[in-house]
Amino acid sequence: MTFFGEINLDSRRCRRRLVALSLPVWLALASCGMQPPTATPSLEPAPDAHSWPLAPEQARYALAGVLVGERNFLAPNRRTASKARSALNWLVGLIVGEPEYVELRRPVSGLTDATGRVLVVDSSHQAVVVFDMKGQRLLLWRSVDRGERFQSPVAIAADGAGGYLVTDSELGEVFRLTADGTPQGRFGKRILTRPTGIARDNQSGLVYVADTARHDIKVFDPNGALVDILGGKGEAPGSFNTPTHLLFHGGQLYVVDTLNFRVQIFDRNGDGRLSFGGLGLFVGNMTRPKGVAVGGDERIYVVESYYDYLLVFDAAGQLLLPIGGTGQNVGEFYLPAGVWTDAENRVYVADMFNGRVVVFKELTGVQGI
Repeated sequence: MTFFGEINLDSRRCRRRLVALSLPVWLALASCGMQPPTATPSLEPAPDAHSWPLAPEQARYALAGVLVGERNFLAPNRRTASKARSALNWLVGLIVGEPEYVELRRPVSGLTDATGRVLVVDSSHQAVVVFDMKGQRLLLWRSVDRGERFQSPVAIAADGAGGYLVTDSELGEVFRLTADGTPQGRFGKRILTRPTGIARDNQSGLVYVADTARHDIKVFDPNGALVDILGGKGEAPGSFNTPTHLLFHGGQLYVVDTLNFRVQIFDRNGDGRLSFGGLGLFVGNMTRPKGVAVGGDERIYVVESYYDYLLVFDAAGQLLLPIGGTGQNVGEFYLPAGVWTDAENRVYVADMFNGRVVVFKELTGVQGI
């Protein structure tokens, strides 16, 4: 028995078209036999892709793609279909209406796994939305247990065994999913109040969870037992005020200390290594920092959600480049939330209120910035 929902493009379109009883039977049958051409989305910049910063400066980043939902898997050559097929599609669409596509609504975070799948946590869908690039399909993982679904999923991390760990701030737990999205367990009940960010140390197996309501970071062993608590409410180094997103990278824990307007970085012993950021009115300040990620040359990415920027810092916390600004156009954001990177030097931004994930490609090293 499976616990996750797989969106079937073909069967749904067939059902929609068969209800058009005014069409001849042959038309309904023909329309059901037609499968929409699919394609694997390319997450590489086109030769004429938008780039940042703007000319005449050297391009350091290029647009690699935008993920929105099922439409990403429709082949670009579908417009060149035969006249007969186009007419048939037009007639069916005229009577029944355009097919409905599953699209991202409120993406908040995500990751890209070793197979190239892009897993996006969507708070409005109350699910993990999976862009299966090789399978050319979109999946929705909604269930946390038999008969129980996500309510407010926030963040996802790999579990080190091929599966995933997902936090749910309303259910107050961390949920384990297998590689195919099947629920496999849970932990943190009556320990976590409002879990949001999550990160895992691949070396020790320890799992770090931001408990936003408690202003601390709960640390669990690989079996889900609480072993430590970091921080507590305050402004001093090592204290937090509404921590949200987390990252564990290179032996260091990155904590977005949202209402202290900074990012704090700790070693495995919990000792502070670096803190940067601050409240202000200038680009590069942090009014509502959210997602954090590390890319090539250890550059640090921070989402500044209030002013709708992706901020690029060097490993010492010095601002290198802002990308964004408020809007719906390419390179603009509207209340962005999460950010993550992959092994191919791509940077993914969960552009929450624009309902999309914007993908950039690193073109130069830090020295080039």
